[in-house]
Amino acid sequence: MTVDIDNPLAADAVTGLWAYPPTLPPKWLYDERGSRLFDEITRLPEYYPTRRETAILEAHAADIAQATNAEMLVEFGSGTSTKTRLLLQAFADRAATLGRPVTYVPLDVSTEILESSAAVLASDYPGIDIHPMVTDFTSPGLVLPPSTGPRMAVFLGGTIGNFDDAERAVFLERLAAVLSPGDYFLLGADLIKDTGRLVAAYNDKAGVTADFNRNMIEVLRAGLDAQGLYADDFDHIARWNPGRHRIEMWLRARRDIDVYFAVLQRHWKLSAGTEVLTEISTKFDPSDLAGELAAAGLREVRSWTDDAGDFLLTLSCR
Repeated sequence: MTVDIDNPLAADAVTGLWAYPPTLPPKWLYDERGSRLFDEITRLPEYYPTRRETAILEAHAADIAQATNAEMLVEFGSGTSTKTRLLLQAFADRAATLGRPVTYVPLDVSTEILESSAAVLASDYPGIDIHPMVTDFTSPGLVLPPSTGPRMAVFLGGTIGNFDDAERAVFLERLAAVLSPGDYFLLGADLIKDTGRLVAAYNDKAGVTADFNRNMIEVLRAGLDAQGLYADDFDHIARWNPGRHRIEMWLRARRDIDVYFAVLQRHWKLSAGTEVLTEISTKFDPSDLAGELAAAGLREVRSWTDDAGDFLLTLSCR
């Protein structure tokens, strides 16, 4: 069947929903509602990554600004840009000291959340030029805006773990290809740790992560004009895959599903108990991650962990 190339959700649905196991890229978790649910997740007691990464940024944002001397920050999957404020303040302070401008370019697939967060940041940081871009940073045509000085690509939150091994290698190679010599890459990555803590972080007692996961069904329903598709027909599942060092999030059908996607002009059927893979979250060994960066042509400059050793922030350069 022919799929509208200007409808990336339709293209991903056709590629993934009829695969085995059925799957969808995790970017479709992050519409406006999904982004706000994830922001709520970051404040849950079980979800340690945001607190640990924030602690690192609080301690070292000024060091990062000084080490890179970057004039432009380009953030992938910026969302609500909550943690980015620590970087923005550090770079704004340095820019004021040096008497030069600094530019922040947040990239995200969600127009609504991108525009609203950019407007707030523009008000809070009048000394920073903010230019939001609605784009899929995982696409083959990744392009970074030009800058007269060093740029720093920023990828926080451990989102690099959403790529499988092959996808991660491709992403890092594409990124290295669009960076210029003297540009930097700041990467946040979650580290391997106790399995119980990992599973709890993705299956909180309040059920916020379950709502976040099931929100993908709402994205499909609205985006593909689905008939017979309801979020309540799916259970949220989070499990640890020890062989691949990753948490996997699934949606398990509670009953037999028969959906008609009007946009696709196609039926989608699932038997009760069938699971749809919605997200992976790989956890890393620091030396292995440094090796992956080096293989892509990115040289590690410095790295930092929090006091508990849960999370890693790595600065590399082209």
